Amino acid sequence: MEDFSQLLSQRVDTISQQWVEAVIKDKQIKTTDKLSRPAVQDHIPYLLEALISVLSQNEASDVKKIVENSLEHGATRAEQGFDPTEVVREYHLLRSCIVANLEAELLESQASEVLRAVSLINTVVDEAIAQCFKSYIKHRLHELEDLQHQLNLNVQELQRLVRTSQENMNMLAHELKTPLNSIIGYSELFLRQQRSEQLKTTKPVEHIERVLRNGRQLLHLINDALELSRYETGNMQLHLAPTNVSAVTNTVIEIIEPLASAKGLELKVNCDNAPKQVVTDPLRLQQIIINLVSNAIRYTEAGYVTVECYSLPDFNWSLSVKDTGIGIRIEDQAHIFEPFGRAQHPGKQHPPDSTGLGLAIVARLVKLLQGEISLTSAPGMGTTFSVTLPLEVKTV
Repeated sequence: MEDFSQLLSQRVDTISQQWVEAVIKDKQIKTTDKLSRPAVQDHIPYLLEALISVLSQNEASDVKKIVENSLEHGATRAEQGFDPTEVVREYHLLRSCIVANLEAELLESQASEVLRAVSLINTVVDEAIAQCFKSYIKHRLHELEDLQHQLNLNVQELQRLVRTSQENMNMLAHELKTPLNSIIGYSELFLRQQRSEQLKTTKPVEHIERVLRNGRQLLHLINDALELSRYETGNMQLHLAPTNVSAVTNTVIEIIEPLASAKGLELKVNCDNAPKQVVTDPLRLQQIIINLVSNAIRYTEAGYVTVECYSLPDFNWSLSVKDTGIGIRIEDQAHIFEPFGRAQHPGKQHPPDSTGLGLAIVARLVKLLQGEISLTSAPGMGTTFSVTLPLEVKTV
């Protein structure tokens, strides 16, 4: 009689390595592109040890207790940003790796032994999936609650600020309407399903994912509106400090680079001639660069985005962001820095994550830092935004 538990024990490392390779290479699991190998592997060795214990017994009555590690795995995968379908896919690959490593011995064993071994393998993996999704859903629900709390706080602050200014409120209400309706609709659908039956499929998780995605979009829009309101009401304060331009720029590039990579864009940086140190507000400078670079990536489908910093005469320095994107018409350039003053591109819709407030915020931050901003662009020829700032921002 073949001892499959002993065979599996001898091949734990091999199966783990093969599984990690399979998950990383699988085109249906894109989240692993940004993870290290240990992060991908996570709890899998513990699951294999659990399977060894089950195969060495006559019954599988304690499977749930053995695979409790899957609860932690589900929470981890939620934190890592895995989609529900990706989690299911990785367990499918694990099952395949286990069977493939035992295939030769299974073919030489009696039918009853094969049936028992395969049945126990399926039982453990299926139970692991079930436990994993319990913690995955729980983590997503906590994330939704935190997001709702943050949204409530921001909405309260927004309500306080807009009492002093009603400008653009009709436009803002229109922009808020679509994601807010989606949040309400999918939340109600999820609650109805939760009341009517136990969660047995990944469908409720997909609803939660949509709620979170639209909630984040709404939160981004509200945060942008708050930034504008703070500026308009004079509540935006500067915190000046000696600042390394190259360091701030490189920090932004590290944050933004995954967005460029996801679209296959090359992100170039040239700060060789940048001033070694300026006196400015490093947080506001970082906001300017992030908004300009992310905007360039958003409207560029192929090619590159270049960020350059260099010294200028008369105690000034310059920051430029150049892209090979769709460009901006002359008639749109006059109002591109106004709230919701987005350029029009016939036959094309604006990206879903565009709020129409990013460049308006940039223009106001540049002014706050006592600088100037300009642009050069033409349809199909890309766009270059140029910001001129003083080497030292003077306190008023």
